[in-house]
Amino acid sequence: MDLLLGTLALRPYVFAFLGCFLAAGALDLGWRRTLLFGAWVWPLAWLSEFSSTRIGVPFGLYHYTELTRGRELFLANVPLMDPLSFTFLAYASFCVARAALGRRAGPWRLALLGGVLMMLLDVVIDPVAVRGERWFLGRLFYYPDGGVYFGVPLSNFAGWFIVGALGIGGYLLMVGAAMGGRPTGGIALYYAVLAFNLAITAWIGEWPMLLVGLLLHSAVIAALCVVRRWPVAWPGLESQKA
Repeated sequence: MDLLLGTLALRPYVFAFLGCFLAAGALDLGWRRTLLFGAWVWPLAWLSEFSSTRIGVPFGLYHYTELTRGRELFLANVPLMDPLSFTFLAYASFCVARAALGRRAGPWRLALLGGVLMMLLDVVIDPVAVRGERWFLGRLFYYPDGGVYFGVPLSNFAGWFIVGALGIGGYLLMVGAAMGGRPTGGIALYYAVLAFNLAITAWIGEWPMLLVGLLLHSAVIAALCVVRRWPVAWPGLESQKA
């Protein structure tokens, strides 16, 4: 109980986002499917983190410092809150993908676009997280060999795409055509997480990182709007079929 309370005290923002996921998911997918989503993504994320801290797959090799062991919950060498984060990040990415694809939202398209959107969130999240000693996250983890993107290796982003795509795709395989009905809450969650991390980036004075994040996601929003408005079929295609 002390460790659970310590985890809540150290990571209140994670549990606030987790609560938003549960509330938005219940309105969108229903309670059972929301819990199924979390029950699938969370162990997938934990296994990916556990593997990466040992053999570097799929995120690249990194290590948790374990400086907060005894103050928050760990599962093996992975803090509880870290794989929990993947549940709401994957759900939020799933919702944005659904909104962008509209009537073209098939399972494989949703999985691929959702994986890309989750990876694009991490392009903002991971560089600021690796500087956690400069804000209230703390020095949680490190890459022993650094990385070319603000200290983060490119393999990390490939891993986020893989886990996001597998998380969303696996969930859709389990529920079939039940896509959900109200993605608005998940879309708001996606951009709340983005805004939070951009705000932290500004707070610690990493202005090049902030500029790259803002430009990247401005381009992403524009691209999603184009995808959303793109015709369901190529002009004239239906007449040619007829």
